Order: sequence, then structure tokens, then C-alpha cells
Amino acid sequence: MGVITYSQEFKSAIAPSRMFKALIVDSHNIIPMIVPEGIKSVEFIEGEGGAGSIKKTYFAESSPIKYTKHKIDALDVDNCYCKYTLIETGVQFDKIDFVVYEVKFVAVDGGSVCKMTSEYHAKEGCELKEDDIKQGKEKAMGLVKSVEEYLLANPDVCA
Repeated sequence: MGVITYSQEFKSAIAPSRMFKALIVDSHNIIPMIVPEGIKSVEFIEGEGGAGSIKKTYFAESSPIKYTKHKIDALDVDNCYCKYTLIETGVQFDKIDFVVYEVKFVAVDGGSVCKMTSEYHAKEGCELKEDDIKQGKEKAMGLVKSVEEYLLANPDVCA
């Protein structure tokens, strides 16, 4: 089983603690409100949000993926860091066994930078290419931008 690792960074005008809270800590409340056309709801099916919790995300009817389950492996709110694993989806991936994400927000110039690393673990005998994961990376970037716009327009949210 091969592992492909991708790293990306997103700059934001929003402080790291607010972005982290909106995208990670309080995402089950915030994200369905911001992008209801993409995400219907998010709930914890195990735990209450800390390490070991499992979060299930239900996508809109138009999505080819109906749900995902993520296990929170590590959560450090003070340092705006989270590690979590995609453990199940409503769609069978041809080549991907599971995905591990690490997210860290750091302060820069009055805003923040989100540093995200994704490890795609290929199924035995499969080879992953950039095109196999490009759509997921683009959706992640779109979600971050939507959350940033929402927080800019609503300065009291996640303050």
C-alpha cells in the first residue's frame, strides 16, 4: 500500500483561533449553516469532539458522496492543531483505503495561514495520481474561502 502526501497552505485575513474554531471545533454547527447547498448536517456519533470522537458529515442530495466519517486522532485547541482520519464514506473509492489529515493554523500579519497535510493511503496494488485527489483539494480550498468570507461578514462569530 502506497502513501501519497500533499501539503497546501491557505492564507486568511482571519485570526487563527477563529478559523480553527469555525473549521474544526465548531464545524458541526457552522459549516452546514454556511454551505447548506453542499453539507446538510454534521453530528458526533461517538464522543463530544475531542480526540477519539467520530464525526459524521451528511452531504446534500446533489452530492455523489452521501456521507463521510472522520475520527479525530488529536486535537490541540490552544495551538490550533488537529489530526483526523477519513475512515468511511458513502461511496466506495476505487484506489483510496483511507486519508489522514493534519491541520494547523498559525498567526501571520494580523491573519493566519492554514497548513494542511493530507496523506492518501492507496489500496493494495493501486497507484494514486494527482488527478485522483484533485477534486477533494479544490473542495477543501472552496470551503476555507467560504468560512473566511462568513467570518469577515460576521465578526462576532467564533470570536
